[in-house]
Amino acid sequence: MQDFKPIFEAIVNGEAKTARALTEAAVAQNVNQEALIKEGIIPAMSEVGRRFECNEYFVPELLLANRAMKECMKLLSNPGTKAGRVVIGTVKGDLHDIGKNLVAAMLEGGGFEVIDLGVNVTPEKFLETAREKNAQIVAMSALLTTTMTAMKTTIEAFKQAGARDQVKFLVGGAPITQKYADEIGADGYSDNAVGAVALARAVIAN
Repeated sequence: MQDFKPIFEAIVNGEAKTARALTEAAVAQNVNQEALIKEGIIPAMSEVGRRFECNEYFVPELLLANRAMKECMKLLSNPGTKAGRVVIGTVKGDLHDIGKNLVAAMLEGGGFEVIDLGVNVTPEKFLETAREKNAQIVAMSALLTTTMTAMKTTIEAFKQAGARDQVKFLVGGAPITQKYADEIGADGYSDNAVGAVALARAVIAN
């Protein structure tokens, strides 16, 4: 059995160069890449998430670990079976992306395929991409009370197109609450990037 502990530790410690070098060496030795992801990268991101929830880690550590994780993922040719496919973006009129980027990175680290549409994403773009990529989840972020209504508009667009039942909607961002998520008919709400991964797994399992 391969020992992925050094890669695990490099990611947890946010050491991108080390993580990359170790992954390069592993690829050169033809290690099982799916095993590397399942036994090295995903557990590392889970540990980072645990530390974040326990207030041992904060956003800077999370970002460093994500950077290390992405360096590893870049080198892997066949990431194997994905946990699911997620289309993510900040809603129309909103240009904030730090929280959204964090969620996207944590989802990737959790084994999801992530299609990141960036900021100021129209309902039509969410719909078109979700259909084209056959996504199971649409994740929307908003940081302003003036833009959060675009979440409802997006869900309505899916309803009108007859596509509402094909995806699960996850929402988050500073002004968003569980109450608001329920009001607009979203399938899940998380107030942090770590919780979003568990939530995504839960809605797919359902």
